[in-house]
Amino acid sequence: MTPRIFSYRPPAKELDIIFEDEAYLAINKPSGLLSNPGRDPITHDCALTRIQTRFGQVHLVHRLDCDTSGVLVFAKTKAAESALKKQLQYREVRKTYEALVWGQLERPEGQIDWAIGPNPDDRPLQRIDSAGKSALTEYRLIQANVEQHWSRLSLAPQTGRTHQLRVHLNALGHPILGDAFYAHPDALAMRPRLCLHALTFSFLHFATGHRLTLTAPIDF
Repeated sequence: MTPRIFSYRPPAKELDIIFEDEAYLAINKPSGLLSNPGRDPITHDCALTRIQTRFGQVHLVHRLDCDTSGVLVFAKTKAAESALKKQLQYREVRKTYEALVWGQLERPEGQIDWAIGPNPDDRPLQRIDSAGKSALTEYRLIQANVEQHWSRLSLAPQTGRTHQLRVHLNALGHPILGDAFYAHPDALAMRPRLCLHALTFSFLHFATGHRLTLTAPIDF
């Protein structure tokens, strides 16, 4: 197995704050920025450290892949963090994504119900694995561009496995455009970035008990 070389050049653009109150803060994370730091010192520049530099001690509640853009939520207090993490644990948070994928789908909507596990020959990649963890993705066609051979999909993951949307769509024969991990060369070359965006994040607010739905605009 040839180890993957980690190349990280985070975008310099200022963070786009899409929501803030006494309990939570959310940004529209740009593609190419890590959610939280890793072991390598170059990963110190990430969404979490940028937010903490500006707002003080906040807590990362969930993560997005480095190349995925969209809604990323932070908690301002430990109580708010705990409340939201419990909702994530019990799958009470509703999330939707949009993606541009290779080709045209046979069915305009459906479910992808294939278990996922780590690929031992190419870490940190994942693969379809009947012995892996259950993974369920709902999809719906928004737009089909036959001439340019791509489709825009709305995606609703019902589970939160690593690289779930990327692995499911690639296994379906419709890799996400610009996906350097999973897309074949033609799909990779169609876009300069991974065309996957966390569009909405909906949860019950810790303080009010009312459902709060956060939305981040898409740039592809």
